[in-house]
Amino acid sequence: MATLTHQESVTAEYLEVTPGARKTFMLIIIAGVAVLILGVILSMLGIGSHHEAAEGAAAAHGAAAAHGGAEHHGSAPWLKRIIISLWHNNVFFTGVSAIGTVFMAIQYVAYAGWSVVVKRINEALSAWLIPGLVIMLVAFGLNFLNHDLFHWTLPGIMEKGNANYDAIVAGKSGFLNIPFYLIRTVLYLGLWIFFTKRLRDLSLAEDLQGGTTFFHKSINVSAAFLVVYAVTSSMAAWDWVMSVDVHWFSTMFGWYVFASWWVSGIAAVTLCAILLKQAGYLPLLKPDHLHDLGKFMFGFSIFWTYVWFSQFMLIWYANLPEEAVYFNQRLGGFNGQYTWLFFANLAINFVFPFLVMMTRDAKRQMIMLKIVSIAILVGHWSDFYLMFMPGTMKGDNGFIIEIGIALIFLGCFLILMTKRLAQASLTPVHHPFLDESVHHTT
Repeated sequence: MATLTHQESVTAEYLEVTPGARKTFMLIIIAGVAVLILGVILSMLGIGSHHEAAEGAAAAHGAAAAHGGAEHHGSAPWLKRIIISLWHNNVFFTGVSAIGTVFMAIQYVAYAGWSVVVKRINEALSAWLIPGLVIMLVAFGLNFLNHDLFHWTLPGIMEKGNANYDAIVAGKSGFLNIPFYLIRTVLYLGLWIFFTKRLRDLSLAEDLQGGTTFFHKSINVSAAFLVVYAVTSSMAAWDWVMSVDVHWFSTMFGWYVFASWWVSGIAAVTLCAILLKQAGYLPLLKPDHLHDLGKFMFGFSIFWTYVWFSQFMLIWYANLPEEAVYFNQRLGGFNGQYTWLFFANLAINFVFPFLVMMTRDAKRQMIMLKIVSIAILVGHWSDFYLMFMPGTMKGDNGFIIEIGIALIFLGCFLILMTKRLAQASLTPVHHPFLDESVHHTT
C-alpha cells in the first residue's frame, strides 16, 4: 500500500446536505414551475414574446421556399418554446456535466497534482449525464409533434416530388436520418456515462484500499476517454446544435460548442468549490488552488472568444449566402430581434471576465471568482440560447418560459450533484498526489 506520510493525518470529510439546502433546491424548482406557468399564460395572451413583422416572416421562410420546401407553421408558440427550451437547457447542462469527467481525465493524463482537492467536485458534476440522456430522447420525441426543433425530420423532406422536399436536406440524408441520429445520441452519452462511472468506481476503490494501482488504471481509462470525447463531442455539437440550422454549416462549430461547455464547466467547479469552502468544507483548498481555477476561467474565456472570432471572421470575409445566413439572422434579422443579445454575449463571456480577472489578486478572491463564475454560466447559457432560438423560433422568441425551464433544470441539477457529493469523502484521502495538492503554491 503506497501512501504518503502526510496523508495519514488527512481525515475524510463528508458533505451533509442540510434540510435548508434541500428546501432551497426545491424552491428553485417551484419558482421555475411558477415562472414557466406565467410564461405560458402570457404567451397565450400574446404577451411576453416577440412577433415577427411581415417582412421578417417573409425573410424567415424565404430560404425554405427557395429550396422547394413548403412553409411549416408548427405548434402553438408556447408549446414550441417549451420543446425548444427543454432541448436548449438539456444540451447546456449535459455538456457542462460531461466537462466534470473531461477535466478530471485531463488531470490524470497530465499527472497533475494541484487539482486533487477539487476532484470530487468534478466527479459530482457529471451526475446529470444519465438524466441528460433520458431527457434528450424525450425532447427529441416531442419534436415529432410538429417538427418544431429539427426541420430535417419533416415527413417527405427528403423525398423527391414531395411538397416538403428540400434538395439540400436530402443531400444530407446519409447522416441526418432518424435511426442513425438516435444511435449516435445514445452512443455519445452511453460512452460518456460508461467512462464516468469507470473513473468514479476506481476513485471510490482507491479511497477504500489506497495504493497506486487504481491511480494508474484511472490514467489509462482517462486517456481512452479523452480520445473518445474528442470525436464524440464535436459530432454531438453537429447533431444537437448545428442540425437545428440544417442548411447552415461551419467546420469550426464543434470547437465552438466545446469551448462554451468547457469554460462553463470550469466556472461550475470553481463556484462549487467556493460555496463548499464558505460552508466550512474543503479545509485543504487554498487561494493557490482558486488562483489556478481563476487562470483557467480567464484563459479559456479568451479561447472561446478566439474560436468565436475565427468562425465569425471567416464567414463574414467569405460572404457566402449559405454561411452568412446564420449571422444575418443573429445580427440584423427579424428586425434586429437578437442583435442586442449578440453583443451582450460577447460582453459577458469575454469583456467582463477578461477585465475583472486580469490581475493576480482577482483570481485569488472568492467574491470576484463567484461573480465571474456566475456571469460565465449565465453568459454561456445565453450563448446556447442564441444558437437555438433564431433557427427555430425565428422572431417569436421570449425569455419567461425559457428562464422557468432553466430554473427547473438548475434545481434538479443541484439535487443530483449534491447527492453525489455526499456519497464520498470530499477529500480523496488516498490519492497519491494529495500531498502535492496540499502543498501547492502559485
